[in-house]
Amino acid sequence: MATILPFKAVRPTRDKVGLFATRTYLSYSKKGLSEKLLNNPFTFLQIINPDFNQKKTLEGNQKFELIKKKYKSFLDQEIINKDKERAFYIYYLNHEGNKYKGIIASASTEEYEKGVIKKHEKTLKKREALFTEYLSKIKFNADPVLLSYKSNKKISTLIDKLSNGRAEYEFTTSNKALHKLWIISNSKDILDIQNEFKKVNSLYIADGHHRTESSYQLSKSNGIKHFMSLLIDENDLKIYGFNRVLKFQKEIDRNLFLQKLSKNFDVKKISGPKFQTKNSNEIIIYFNKTFLSIVAKKDMISSDSLSRLSYSILNKKIFNEIFKIDSNSKKIKYYSGKEKIDNIIKIIDNDSSSIAFILNPIKLETIKEIADKNQTLPPKSTYIDPKLRSGITILDL
Repeated sequence: MATILPFKAVRPTRDKVGLFATRTYLSYSKKGLSEKLLNNPFTFLQIINPDFNQKKTLEGNQKFELIKKKYKSFLDQEIINKDKERAFYIYYLNHEGNKYKGIIASASTEEYEKGVIKKHEKTLKKREALFTEYLSKIKFNADPVLLSYKSNKKISTLIDKLSNGRAEYEFTTSNKALHKLWIISNSKDILDIQNEFKKVNSLYIADGHHRTESSYQLSKSNGIKHFMSLLIDENDLKIYGFNRVLKFQKEIDRNLFLQKLSKNFDVKKISGPKFQTKNSNEIIIYFNKTFLSIVAKKDMISSDSLSRLSYSILNKKIFNEIFKIDSNSKKIKYYSGKEKIDNIIKIIDNDSSSIAFILNPIKLETIKEIADKNQTLPPKSTYIDPKLRSGITILDL
């Protein structure tokens, strides 16, 4: 049974939502972030980067206090306001031909603890601690965790019905994405949504593992046992793989590498980049202007769903055994499956000491199976859309 709750969101005014909402600040280059902050006084980035024009970058409590002060100033200027009634928020995104529609709600940290809300990614203790401290000091969260649920016709019908009227927000961002938001504050509508979600056995974290874990850790001390989430039908998720580029100090010894590969893999030279294959565990390698298709030999493949993943096999049999590194090595750069393969090929062609590993996306059923077994995928195994904008709704803590 999944319990979701309405909440009083802090939101930008209708005329400023397109200026306020932003993609995550980590996606900006230093130059891009600076230009955004200099040219847009209404962006949410102003709140979380209040020291951008100061000579010295602030850290810790000094920065947290400045963020809180900036947040309050946006409230005082009524750039953002807190809703007077608790509500659910139906969110719609149309980007690159992909359409997403879900419900922004408050999810339960207790259900995360009990395993009703399931994870598939291992979190890093250092990042958990940093984000937990950040939330505890600034006391608001502007980034909903993306949760998925098994396709449910009644929930879909209800969402479509409640988003049939005029949207509170309708705006287009610079990446040509259309965003809409409907406010659902009627008590009967709220109850209908809650009752349907009570029939959902499990929710799966698609994106936001560290945010979820940090909210859970924070709940132990502040007693706030909920976090902001966007709940979306699992069939609407777009799952991409993560490719790797491994860089060395000197050129790779081709013959030695092929010899070591052949011990554990069936290796076949291919004419071009056939990157979507029927065999989910096939790995495409590109180096020295050569494409190789490799598949682990049968005696190398475990019956365990996690161990037989191409991502696990790559880490163990190539990174660990051949190159003596782990997945945290600074020699590895990660590129989401949305990155054009041609761009990766150019990197390799321009550097004879680099090698690319192209991997297929992991199927949703496999991700759920691993989550159901309380296992976690290797780092950088999935890149999942939709990616949400910060600040469309904010949860006060």
